[in-house]
Amino acid sequence: MSLLEVENLSFSYSGENLYESANMRLFDGEHAVLVGPNGTGKSTLLKLLDRSLSPDTGKINWLPGRKVGYLDQYAQIPPDLSVKSYLYDVFLPLFEKEKEMERLYESVATAKEKDHDRILNWAAELGEQLLASDFYAIKSKIGNVIHGLGLTMDLLDRPIKHLSGGMRAKIILAKLLLGDSDVLLLDEPTNFLDVKHIEWLAKFLQNYPKAFLVVSHLEAFLMDIANTVFALENGQITRYKGDYSYYLKERELRYEQQEKAFISQQKFIKKTEEFIQKNIVRATTTKRAQSRRKMLEKVERIAAPQKSKMYHFQFPFSTATGKDVLVTKDLEIGYQESLLEPLNVHVLKQDKVAITGKNGIGKSTFIKTIMGIIPEISGEFKWIDTAKIAYFQQDQIFEERITPFQLIHYHYPHFTKKDVMSLLGNHGIDFEMANRELNSLSGGEQTKVRLAILRHQKGNVLILDEPTNHLDVAAKEALKDALIAYQGTLILVSHEKEFYQDICDYEITLYE
Repeated sequence: MSLLEVENLSFSYSGENLYESANMRLFDGEHAVLVGPNGTGKSTLLKLLDRSLSPDTGKINWLPGRKVGYLDQYAQIPPDLSVKSYLYDVFLPLFEKEKEMERLYESVATAKEKDHDRILNWAAELGEQLLASDFYAIKSKIGNVIHGLGLTMDLLDRPIKHLSGGMRAKIILAKLLLGDSDVLLLDEPTNFLDVKHIEWLAKFLQNYPKAFLVVSHLEAFLMDIANTVFALENGQITRYKGDYSYYLKERELRYEQQEKAFISQQKFIKKTEEFIQKNIVRATTTKRAQSRRKMLEKVERIAAPQKSKMYHFQFPFSTATGKDVLVTKDLEIGYQESLLEPLNVHVLKQDKVAITGKNGIGKSTFIKTIMGIIPEISGEFKWIDTAKIAYFQQDQIFEERITPFQLIHYHYPHFTKKDVMSLLGNHGIDFEMANRELNSLSGGEQTKVRLAILRHQKGNVLILDEPTNHLDVAAKEALKDALIAYQGTLILVSHEKEFYQDICDYEITLYE
């Protein structure tokens, strides 16, 4: 049964057409993923399906009565609300049913005898409904999801405002998974999840009895969960009925077929146009030429196949440092209280080290401490005097209305317009994106702009805090190549082992 029908969908953003007369269908129980390079409109499509946005033209029709759950990690939650209250709200109708059942049983004592059977039957019926809904397993359900996402049960009594950004995002995801929706719309659900928690989420989705549509750039995760792939291609939504491996093979095959058809048609068009130009002025052949022209006007043009964007990431190296680049001695990090045991870290010249650990453990806090952004609680750290650091921060807030072009020009005021556009182009940002407000770009596009800033910051120490968040597959591969080629010392915070294991010499894992 078709759960969702999208017909002739068109939507533009800041003058750019994301979809033109696009169509798609999602079926009941279908496990689907939505893929495409950064900026093709994956997150926007989920917002359109959730009705957070309205299409310019076209129709989006859900089967009536179906419950749609949409993962919005930026949802506004009352800060003083406890985690328990927030999560238990999912089961509010069941709690109200339990209260009604208890009220009925209590009312029997004061009710007329002739009403006893009716009241008891109704109370028993409510009890059966609660059992059928697994009401008495709610605590167990919540515990399963909480632990599966890498949280602990003691969080339930804490106010939302005391949670870190990563914990808050997990709680939002937990509530959605507990909500028993007929279809889940999940935009980057693996953000803030460690490897084992991503594996848990994959198993949860594999066993999910209803439908979902997931956006993610983690190929291993997509391999695990998809039986249908929707690809955003040339303003259209192309359906691939098969898993992610099937999609990769079929996409390549379709690309080759389209390329051959495009080349063949272009040869035909060129030959026909040459015939028309040669014969249109001759009285004896003008009718034939006019006939060919009319025929050519009716030919449906095959679009040129589009390959993935090419990226040219690079991190310049200046002069070498001495041997002991970074040394920490009994360093305690945190805000009011220490997050970890004292840290004794020794990073040597040209080391490439991955900083790992479960989400919320303090990886970004460690980086901000050694960068001097927040003070240490106790202990000390020391950079070698010759260290010249280039730093990519995980979460960066941009000024309102600033464009990528303006941001690059601010960092490199001596650059010509051509220099700025060339730098952005090497990082996958075209002319239209370069002149849009940064905050209107996708997460992946914003990351590429921030990486572009580092292109001309010559240094000998490079610190990157979760640089792969939101990046598409091609951009990740280009970034990996650039980091392997980097000649200086690298400190990389990442939760993607398949990304950093080919780059780094060793890991420093943070524990409580």
